Parts: sequence; structure tokens; C-alpha cells
Amino acid sequence: MAKKAQVNLEKCKGCDLCIGVCPTGAIHRSGTSNKKGYNYIEINFEKCNGCGACYIICPDCCFTLIETTGSAR
Repeated sequence: MAKKAQVNLEKCKGCDLCIGVCPTGAIHRSGTSNKKGYNYIEINFEKCNGCGACYIICPDCCFTLIETTGSAR
């Protein structure tokens, strides 16, 4: 089973640390604000390789790694 990153949009404060560590460029700003007024990030699941770098760097614990069908690249 492959893993992919998933983000809790309401916890995200848009600090951009995850964008800087993503080796595949799968994370980008959404251009939309959450309920707290933060411009949260989005994940391109096609580019995500499930490495967990975003999970490790996030100071607000916004990420989880979920099992997916198929293979991680």
C-alpha cells in the first residue's frame, strides 16, 4: 500500500514550512482562507510520494499519512 499526505485545513496556519521541504513540489498555497483566516495549503496527490517530510516539519501537526491504493512513486 502506498501512502499520501493529507492536511487538516482548519488547523493549517499557512506557515509554508511544508512547501519548502516537499521534494516533489506537491504542496502549494490554496489561495483560500480557512475559518481562522489563514491561507491554507493544498496537496497535489498525483505528485505526493508519501515521504512524510511535511508531517515531520509541521509545527501544528496538520498532516496525516493515509494508506491509498496503488503505488507511491
